[in-house]
Amino acid sequence: MSTPDFFGSRLDEMIDLKPSLAVLATRLPWAAINLAVAPKLAHQARPATPVAGVDLAGAFAGEFGGGVSPAGRPRLPVRLMASLLYVKNSFNLSDEELVERWAENVQWQFFSGIDYYEPRLPCAAAQIGRFRRLLGEDGLEQLIKVTIDYALDINAVKPAELERVIVDSTVRSLAIAHPVDSRLLEIARHKVVSASKRAGIALKQTFAQEGKTLRLKAGGYAHAKQFKRLRKTL
Repeated sequence: MSTPDFFGSRLDEMIDLKPSLAVLATRLPWAAINLAVAPKLAHQARPATPVAGVDLAGAFAGEFGGGVSPAGRPRLPVRLMASLLYVKNSFNLSDEELVERWAENVQWQFFSGIDYYEPRLPCAAAQIGRFRRLLGEDGLEQLIKVTIDYALDINAVKPAELERVIVDSTVRSLAIAHPVDSRLLEIARHKVVSASKRAGIALKQTFAQEGKTLRLKAGGYAHAKQFKRLRKTL
């Protein structure tokens, strides 16, 4: 990935090669990963557009714009992008945090196949998202498959350990309704009305509209920190 630097030291001579990422850098089957992922990143052939018309020489027909276009900048190395995905998921980082910390972490650079320390960002944060979209679900499954197959080959894991999959389904905080007083009072009013209807008690008023209005008022006063009006509303 880089040309020899006569005035710099190689990363494998600077860092400790015992940490897990340094070991994986030399043991992961990067050639197999490249072969598995490369077809997903290749430029796709576009169908030709038929063209027909009449000019001074007479009628003509042909095709235009078919084949593989060489336009665009060259893609970044597969090993670099694949290693960024590994590090991102291992340390649970956002794309922005990943590229910023990569420029400071020589262990991550060595894992990515860099020979000499580079203080620059490996790529723009948006390129990681585009790389994931290009791979798709099939490409990401290929990455996992190649990694697991190699781990089985070197006896790093046993087949019995892969029979069970644990899925983390974390609830987002946005889906949680906080039990503030105004909400609890409105729930209590609703339950009293429902219990009365089940018991056959006819109510002259349920105060449904008033309860909704007062709850919205209480929320506004709480947000504005107008606690006197909030207490009065409650």
